[in-house]
Amino acid sequence: MRCCDVEALWDDMRDCDEAQREGVLAHLRRCTTCQELYRAFEGVAYCLSCLPIVEPPAGLVPKILDHIRTVRGRPTDPDTLVRYDSPLGSLFVAFRPSGITYVAIDVGDPFEDVRQRIERRLRRPVRSAEVPDWVRAALGHYFQTWSTGAERIDITDLTEFEQAALHKAAQIPAGEVRSYSWIAREIGHPHAARAVGQVMARNPVALLLPCHRVVDASGALHQYGYGVEVKARILSMEGYRGRVPPARRTVQGGRAGAANASK
Repeated sequence: MRCCDVEALWDDMRDCDEAQREGVLAHLRRCTTCQELYRAFEGVAYCLSCLPIVEPPAGLVPKILDHIRTVRGRPTDPDTLVRYDSPLGSLFVAFRPSGITYVAIDVGDPFEDVRQRIERRLRRPVRSAEVPDWVRAALGHYFQTWSTGAERIDITDLTEFEQAALHKAAQIPAGEVRSYSWIAREIGHPHAARAVGQVMARNPVALLLPCHRVVDASGALHQYGYGVEVKARILSMEGYRGRVPPARRTVQGGRAGAANASK
């Protein structure tokens, strides 16, 4: 189980089956980075639980129900999923006619597990096929120039904040890095560095929207779903020659620390 899989299950921790729950807890016991993020997640959840209940404005509930019925009535065309051999290794790439919607590095998981994970992330079905020319060209262009045109990517399902953060990350030149706080300031939310970190952790279009070029304020490479070593390798391939500090370790404590979590 990887960091990005664990984070995707946090919302379901209280209701998921025992095997999934134990898998998440086992990861938290050894991953200090996820411990820190989980403590923050639980802190926000607690603050939200303390908010007073507010009655919705008159007429809001019928509008919401009408919207749900409308959405359910729309046909959901599946995304297409292909495997692409890149200089970094095998990639799983999902796309629609509007653009590439998901990129994942193949870490050896069974194809069916990957397909189901992508369906959960995109909240719609995916089907396998051959790599079309335009996808092959977009990926080939990236690995030649380390940049991708925004017109080849579709993240319109994300919130405006998420889209802004990821598109700002795409403006970081290859071979350079910027901090989470830099992105937060650039998109007009100077106090949202932690939220930017969450966006990078859940980036559905890895590599093409380069969350790997985003680091913490000290320059430490951490919070990458495929591990710090892979993040350092990608940056090196892009020409980054800066100092690579070790990943920041967190002080144990709170709920995750109480579970004797260690790395």
